[in-house]
Amino acid sequence: MATTADIRNGLCLELNGDTYTVLEFLRFQTGRGAGFVRTKLKSLSTGKVIDYTFKSGHRIEEVRVERRKYQFLYGDEIGLHLMDQETYEQISVNKDMVNNAQLLKEGDVVDVLFHAAKEIPLTVELPQYVILQVTYTEPGVRGDTATNALKKAEVETGATVMVPLFVNQGDFIKIDSSTGNYMERVKK
Repeated sequence: MATTADIRNGLCLELNGDTYTVLEFLRFQTGRGAGFVRTKLKSLSTGKVIDYTFKSGHRIEEVRVERRKYQFLYGDEIGLHLMDQETYEQISVNKDMVNNAQLLKEGDVVDVLFHAAKEIPLTVELPQYVILQVTYTEPGVRGDTATNALKKAEVETGATVMVPLFVNQGDFIKIDSSTGNYMERVKK
């Protein structure tokens, strides 16, 4: 059993029958009385983010997780099919377990967090950045605007990303997988 002194970003804990990961935390100590820890927790089963306050010294149940590398094979109506890089064992997970699943392409390597005691996948994390080719976009016309303008572009996975006017069909772009936003154009 851990206490509130052990809370850190990325810690997985059991709370009210669900598994959460700590996104942010802040310790408070008042002049009189006990301190407390304010946290922002993300549910690994639903993806919902909640604010929760622990009293200082409160016992929390820490969950041991394992991070394993898996290769994305394909997606269908069942979910996403992944293969372990070491044992070649295949699993399928729900698309809701992946943030921005539309940015996954065949052959990409992802991290899967497993509950160590129960051996069940908790969440799937994409690499921080993905590089994809633009398959369709309208041509940008000079002089359309005086400020930074964006246009829609479809990438090879079928996802739609807002890109600057200078990005053309066939270009490779770097996308932040956590937000789904365009970062930069890359040479390949």
